[in-house]
Amino acid sequence: MATIASQVILHPYVSQSLKFGSFNVGRDKLYRTVQYFSRFLAWFLLSRGNKVEAARWTALKSHLGIGRKLMRLGKPVEHLQAALRAASSTGEVGEQVTSIGRQLAYFGYLTYDTALWANAAKFIALKPSTAEKVTKASNRFWLAGILFSITHGLLKAGRLAHDAKKLRNSETWGEKDLSDEAQREVRQLALENLRADTRYQFIIDLFDIWIPASNLGLVNVNDGIVGFAGFISSLMGLRAQWLAINNGKKN
Repeated sequence: MATIASQVILHPYVSQSLKFGSFNVGRDKLYRTVQYFSRFLAWFLLSRGNKVEAARWTALKSHLGIGRKLMRLGKPVEHLQAALRAASSTGEVGEQVTSIGRQLAYFGYLTYDTALWANAAKFIALKPSTAEKVTKASNRFWLAGILFSITHGLLKAGRLAHDAKKLRNSETWGEKDLSDEAQREVRQLALENLRADTRYQFIIDLFDIWIPASNLGLVNVNDGIVGFAGFISSLMGLRAQWLAINNGKKN
């Protein structure tokens, strides 16, 4: 019995899960996934007339949302630092500008989000009209950040495609230097990985954009669509973070 318990508790997957959960960003990705799944499921249950069960999942969604706001305290400063680093970096002007814009937009979004958490925690008292204005401002910054991210992804994808084509055209025919060929293959593999990561983030942004757009009333979609879009993007973000923390290990 003790052996079975040891095999379960000390299983590599359990260790990887604990490592994942020990990072604040890992827990946030997990909570976000459950939050938007709850939003979708609450809509589904409510559409079937099951108000009691829907209320349970709605409450879970709301509490996870408040909890995630608390976990993000201090994040605005991280985005401000990222914007300053992007401003001092060298590279394509378009990518640099969109990167700065994205980080500044997320700085604004999370700053207003912090005020909303403080109001929900009764630490400050905002008038309902003021809270509504703060919520709209937060969603506007969020939407702007996603749009900057999408634009950045398109510009970066175009540059990487050009670089990959240029690298393929540089291939020599006939007798090849093994050292140069190995270096070319390494650069080609690095480019392909960068292109894959860019496409992955682009897809996440396409799902995420529905959330602030819906909150602002720019699109007329129900909670089911918003919850499903957020759930898919959250799963993708969760997977990417899992691989990053566990050095690419899938299990």
